[in-house]
Amino acid sequence: MSEPTHGSAPGDQPADGAPGASEGGTEQNAAITRRSERVRQDHRHPWVRRGLFAVAALTVAALVLGIAAYVKLNGNIQRVDITKALGDRPKQQATTDAQTNLKPLNIFVMGSDSRDGTALGRQQTEYGIYGARSDTNLVVHLSADRKSAIVVSIPRDSMTKAPRDCKNPQDKVADGVIRQWNSNFTLGGPACTIRTFEGLTDVYIDHFVVIDFRGFKRMVDALGGVTVCTPVPINDKDSHLNLKAGRTKVNGTQALGYVRVRKTLGDGSDLGRIDRQQAFMSSVVQEATRSSLLLRPDKLFRFLDAATQAMTTDTGLDVGEMKDIAQSLARIGTDQIRFVKLPTETYPADPNRVQWTSAAETIWTAMRDDKPLPGTKVPSGTTSVTASPTTQQPLTVSPGDIHLRVTNDSGVPGLAKQAAAELSVQGFHVDTYVSGSGTPTRGVVVRYGPGMKDAARTVAAAYPGAQIRADSLLGSTLELSMGLGAPNAVEVPNRLGTQPLPKQTITATPPSSSTETIKARTANQDICS
Repeated sequence: MSEPTHGSAPGDQPADGAPGASEGGTEQNAAITRRSERVRQDHRHPWVRRGLFAVAALTVAALVLGIAAYVKLNGNIQRVDITKALGDRPKQQATTDAQTNLKPLNIFVMGSDSRDGTALGRQQTEYGIYGARSDTNLVVHLSADRKSAIVVSIPRDSMTKAPRDCKNPQDKVADGVIRQWNSNFTLGGPACTIRTFEGLTDVYIDHFVVIDFRGFKRMVDALGGVTVCTPVPINDKDSHLNLKAGRTKVNGTQALGYVRVRKTLGDGSDLGRIDRQQAFMSSVVQEATRSSLLLRPDKLFRFLDAATQAMTTDTGLDVGEMKDIAQSLARIGTDQIRFVKLPTETYPADPNRVQWTSAAETIWTAMRDDKPLPGTKVPSGTTSVTASPTTQQPLTVSPGDIHLRVTNDSGVPGLAKQAAAELSVQGFHVDTYVSGSGTPTRGVVVRYGPGMKDAARTVAAAYPGAQIRADSLLGSTLELSMGLGAPNAVEVPNRLGTQPLPKQTITATPPSSSTETIKARTANQDICS
């Protein structure tokens, strides 16, 4: 038997690269090396591993707390669907802003004097509020570019037309009765108040909010109090309010007395109370800005919790929508938030009541057109609006297939004839044009019968801001109503022919019936002024 050669002792592994050599040992050694390296790294930097665990734990905790807060706040809010109770309504006319991709937003805020909150319960109405009155009525308009806001206060003692029966959505304001403003809330809750407002102004309301006394007080306390300023001492037994002259930081109970007191202060009118309410709202905005409310999650949650617990809204205004609205307001400076008291005069039949003056229409026009109030500073970066077709959706019906009649509801002679010429040159078939009867209307409205909506859209595209409204009594007829403030026609995208539009010589500009100045208070204004 031959001896084993040198280097080939029994049990030796074949050399690397030799036939039958295994790579297992190499891989095993590499794995051991990698594990050793990780162990050394972990021992060198244990804070890295712990830090990762801490970040993960905080992320999970923040997510859980965020969801819990959302569920809590969302569950606080009482919601009421008043869609059917609103009946036939004006349509939102304004277009989307190119930069923000948002439309103007109108929110109606009502302060209820209910002491019982807004939770639905026995002996309460379907609106969740029994026997309550709305002492505070604010219409908040947020511009589409979110660079400005208008907050209009409507006096509770205003005498205006209103639906005869608040529970009947078919009753129109135009055919209604004269009624004190805050009675609408008592008779029909938010729905009757909004129906009355929209019927009088043709301004569409997107959302509503009702806040009761309880919520108001808690919101002020959650802010840590709000500073008020009174030129004279206040000692009112009814509201249990005792304040010295000058600036005082008040708690929720004191604040409620301050914004409601009127019999022992000034002339005792609701108009004087509105001035104090607007100064108070300015102070709230300033306090929230100074305390960086949005940057303090604990303080913000307390404030929102207090607000939502005593809040009733429409079904579309949940916490998520509120968050989106709040985030969009980051562009608005306090100098561009304007508080406006609706222009009024003494109501002839009762000197203790007021009626709106014709100057109020200036405010409603600014809201409808999403324009600044006349005489106010335009925020930097705001661009002028040029006329463009009402719809940006493709038009599916050719002007050549459309027959319509034009009605002049402006009271300005010749407007219907001019509109007929503007449409005919684009291929529309105008069968007749006539003068309307009765009180002049505002803007442009296209009414259509069953199956004629797409044709109505083509007609409306010729007049920027035009509304379209269904009317089952019209059948296959289209009716174009030209009212005060009707814009000049523009070319529709699918027009026929190339002949230019005729020169427009008639305008239906609303008459300037008042030279009264619309006074506005900015949110950054000194509260003692």
